[in-house]
Amino acid sequence: MVIEVLKSKLHCVQVTEANLNYVGSITIDEDLMDAANLIEGEKVCIADNNNGERFETYVIKGERGSGCICLNGAAARKVQVGDIIIIMSYALMDFEEAKSFKPWVVFPDSRTNSLPGTKA
Repeated sequence: MVIEVLKSKLHCVQVTEANLNYVGSITIDEDLMDAANLIEGEKVCIADNNNGERFETYVIKGERGSGCICLNGAAARKVQVGDIIIIMSYALMDFEEAKSFKPWVVFPDSRTNSLPGTKA
């Protein structure tokens, strides 16, 4: 049996931009992508803590070290700059493998979107 489990999570990052006039996606600081083991083009689920919205899109690389979290295209209508969101990706895996799998869960500073131990 194959099941879908949490693979990666950026917990409580702040939306820095919302760009309606861009082809849809979410732009994420490349440092945050690396920390959460996310790749460009990967499907992600977004949960907005401020308004309860949940939606899916895909990742594009943002400038490394910028703290950028930008919702693009139609997704820009689902958030406001300053909203706190959770970004999650999932993976399909064998049921037995899933029992011992440990996801990448990252808790950036939600004021600056910087990683623990780095300067904003």
